[in-house]
Amino acid sequence: MRNIDVFCVFPRAVEAAVRVGVVGRAIERGIVSLRCFDLHHYSPDGRIDDMPYGGGPGMVVRVDVVARALEEVYGVRAREVREERRVVLTEAWGRVIDQRYVDEVAAGSDLTIICGRYGGVDERVRTELATEAVSLGDFVLSGGEIVAAALADAAIRRIEGVLGNRESLVGESFSSEGLLGPPQYTRPAVWEGVGVPEVLLSGDHGRIRAWREEQSRLRAARRP
Repeated sequence: MRNIDVFCVFPRAVEAAVRVGVVGRAIERGIVSLRCFDLHHYSPDGRIDDMPYGGGPGMVVRVDVVARALEEVYGVRAREVREERRVVLTEAWGRVIDQRYVDEVAAGSDLTIICGRYGGVDERVRTELATEAVSLGDFVLSGGEIVAAALADAAIRRIEGVLGNRESLVGESFSSEGLLGPPQYTRPAVWEGVGVPEVLLSGDHGRIRAWREEQSRLRAARRP
């Protein structure tokens, strides 16, 4: 993956969250590209949603507006975009994003994210245009921009050359099956009577490594 495109209602929300820190610098350096498109620009009347067939609360994002956006950006029929790119729809009921999925995305084809909003997205976006649907968890957000930003950030930092030190990925939370990162400490060595574990000050790298591995296992076991 070297390119991420996000189709949403609030592009600035995604840009603000992703174009910062190490991930933002990777975008600036051209290691990966990020583009955000406002779905309103692809609707003849500026509206992207309508009332749901069959009645009910909320408004539904229209499939024809999403399709037109894909066609204008990629220059092919909307249904054909997913033949060359991973096209992800953000929905509360989608697959929950985890590190395994992030690594799969980072190692795969270029990514397109379609953000849900309002009362939902026409089901035909999922069945006819997207490859899959994803979620941050079993709760409801106002829109998919937060999901898009989280997935983009997590995937970009896994790309070779983004982190200055690849060792930063080793031993961090979820870097391997069931692993959580160990507790971390820095100066001061004692703060308000609470000290850093002695082993971390010992200079014995073997003991430190063993302690961190043990703490990672304990943290994973205690996780709800």
